[in-house]
Amino acid sequence: QVQLVESGGGLVQAGGSLRLSCAASGRTFRISSMGWFREAPGKEREFVAAISWSGGNPYYAVSVKGRFTISRDNAKNTVYLQMDSLKLEDTAVYYCATRAPRALATMDPLDYDYWGQGTQVTVSS
Repeated sequence: QVQLVESGGGLVQAGGSLRLSCAASGRTFRISSMGWFREAPGKEREFVAAISWSGGNPYYAVSVKGRFTISRDNAKNTVYLQMDSLKLEDTAVYYCATRAPRALATMDPLDYDYWGQGTQVTVSS
């Protein structure tokens, strides 16, 4: 059974940083593309960042490009989201997700078949 467990969320002041982690199990991580999405109150789930299993440039939402960095450690079966220069509008529940083995990363949440439970990120002024 595939499981994704996010951690690292919390309360941070605007301009600060957080690093989210997502530990994966139940699927061969090294051939699994991973994505981060977020959901703010009253809004639809939106794409944040994604990284393919095969390498290549990661994808970022325009709103986070230059501030967030997605990375992966295949030895630890973990994907990370480093978030710097956080803004109030980054407040949301952040979810990691995985695609079927050998599928490339995309920005469409419908392409991802397993999701974590989410971790809350709150940015205060």
